[in-house]
Amino acid sequence: MFRAARLCYIFSLRMPTIKVKSSAGAYPVICAPGSLAKAAKSIAALGETTGVYLVSSPKVWRHWGRAVARAIPAKNGRRPILFDDAEAKKRLSSVEQIARELVRAGADRRATIVAIGGGVVGDVAGFAAATYVRGVRLVHIPTTVVAQVDSAIGGKTAVDLPEGKNLVGAFYPPKLVIVDPAFLRTLPHREFRSGLYEVVKYGVIADPKLFEFLATRMETVLRRDPKALDYIISRSIAIKADVVSRDEREGGLRQILNFGHTLGHALETATNYRRFLHGEAIGWGMLAATLLAIATGRLDYSEGFRIMKVVMSVGPLPTVPDIPGETIHRILLGDKKTRGGRVLWVLPTRIGHCEWGIEVRSDFMEKLAGQLSEAFPAGDFGDGPTIGVMAGSKKLPSRVVRS
Repeated sequence: MFRAARLCYIFSLRMPTIKVKSSAGAYPVICAPGSLAKAAKSIAALGETTGVYLVSSPKVWRHWGRAVARAIPAKNGRRPILFDDAEAKKRLSSVEQIARELVRAGADRRATIVAIGGGVVGDVAGFAAATYVRGVRLVHIPTTVVAQVDSAIGGKTAVDLPEGKNLVGAFYPPKLVIVDPAFLRTLPHREFRSGLYEVVKYGVIADPKLFEFLATRMETVLRRDPKALDYIISRSIAIKADVVSRDEREGGLRQILNFGHTLGHALETATNYRRFLHGEAIGWGMLAATLLAIATGRLDYSEGFRIMKVVMSVGPLPTVPDIPGETIHRILLGDKKTRGGRVLWVLPTRIGHCEWGIEVRSDFMEKLAGQLSEAFPAGDFGDGPTIGVMAGSKKLPSRVVRS
């Protein structure tokens, strides 16, 4: 059974740092207001490099280009490499664009790539760093909630294919992650809310105290109260660091981080990455997994109700369109988390604890996915879910679920 470490912090005299272990060596996650201003010094401390190459998006650069340029001065008039960070552009073509610009800029094997942006920037720039001349140093400076608490930590890099999300990629840990909460000030509210679903995930899978904080102080979090953000971001990072330090390549424990992602990724793929922000799709995925956990007798109804209520308290979700069950099934079978044709799920058993590697009969899952909009017709919680699968919290026949 996994228990989140109570203390995962290493306090230096300058900035609080969370250490992440990896097969390529441990790396620090510096998490503090003002850490961007000290980025050049933090990067220089990694050792000699032949050049620092900034990779970002036009959208991020419009808001933060001047601040980043002041913090990490360009040498020889070197310009940042910018690419469209829409989810639909998370493709091999973007990796090629970055690689070709690196070639033209003269980057060699001792170069350092600094990815500045949200999850798409980190994933694409990270994969570019992993593959350019067979690997160069990588630094993440995440600028969104989802990137700060999740995607920038743990070494996963990837791009999408038309057949599914994150199907081409590599485990490639960074040498440094710099998390400055100041970046969150300029996030559009919908994008800010989207990242909070990943924070809710951590509370459900590993930390009842974090979950309770979100349950009682969500309005404070949504107002972007600095102290509240400092707590939920640092705690989420500590949980992620603890998990990936124990299981870097998702052989077991790290699978708990996929709570909500099995169906969530399928919804993103089925809607061509245009209907949902990533966190919104994960929100729906967590609702589905919670319903499934209740229906299979793994989770008490009252606990499941609390989980769903906190998920929906983040804000209204875009409704789930009518997607044929066979489409969902086909996408799930192509998901990178599938093993030998078996679609595996992460299901909560109580707040702060979950089980992974759970197989569910495909026809039941297709039916549940199709009923989500019926369960939450307005994309919000109301008086709770309304679909029949919740009735009485009855167990499903044993043939439906296989552990």
